[in-house]
Amino acid sequence: MIKLASKLMICLMALSFTQAFAWGLTGHRVIAQIAENHLSNKAKREIKKIFGKEELAYWANWPDFIKSDTTGVWKPTNVWHYVNIDPQPDFESFKKNLEAQAGPSMYTQIKVLSTQIKNKQTNAKDRKIAMIFLVHIMGDMAQPMHTGRSGDLGGNKIKVTYFGKNINLHSLWDSHMIESLGYSYTELAHLLDIKTKDEVKKIQEGTVLDWVYESHQLANNIYANTPDGSKVSYDYGYKYDRILEDQLLKGGLRLAKVINDLF
Repeated sequence: MIKLASKLMICLMALSFTQAFAWGLTGHRVIAQIAENHLSNKAKREIKKIFGKEELAYWANWPDFIKSDTTGVWKPTNVWHYVNIDPQPDFESFKKNLEAQAGPSMYTQIKVLSTQIKNKQTNAKDRKIAMIFLVHIMGDMAQPMHTGRSGDLGGNKIKVTYFGKNINLHSLWDSHMIESLGYSYTELAHLLDIKTKDEVKKIQEGTVLDWVYESHQLANNIYANTPDGSKVSYDYGYKYDRILEDQLLKGGLRLAKVINDLF
């Protein structure tokens, strides 16, 4: 585990950095806020030991902020944010190909970080770092393009035009679609977090592998409907805004499930 000790100041320097990564500032905070709403009492007590009075949303984007660090100390964590895998015909093929991949990824690190958090021998600083990354990476998992193809870097090489602005497919799903909704993260979390207890329980069913596969299937759908050079605007929002909102909600509820299970 990368040590926090002499590097915590990086986060303070990076808080002013506003370039969008992953779900972007709003998306990750929405997921963190929804997760916080569904923590068990025991989990809340444990989270307070780790973060004090700071909420999950405060730290939700930190693993992206530190990509601006020029020392290279955090560079190995870049691959923790995604899994790259070509379209697979079914779940078993997906599982086989994913588990055959060498090296760390979003999928492997969720388990690694969970183990570190549960381990009573993990010191307080490393436990905090592990929890910060777990909050963030569970959010990344709900963003479909973080489970996309390696050839186009999860849609980063696919050019699209969104309301006349030249961007790429990955950034479209990262931030542009969310920002076009016009809500703050607290407003969006409040609007989305309206499921019944039974509905919440249903969304939280399954394993991390199941959830990654679900996101991957959605990525395949997005690829099929957003080829290179696509020009999209209101019609794209009509097709995908509800799916986008569902992914934010799922990310938050499943993050809460993982944290609750830890404690």
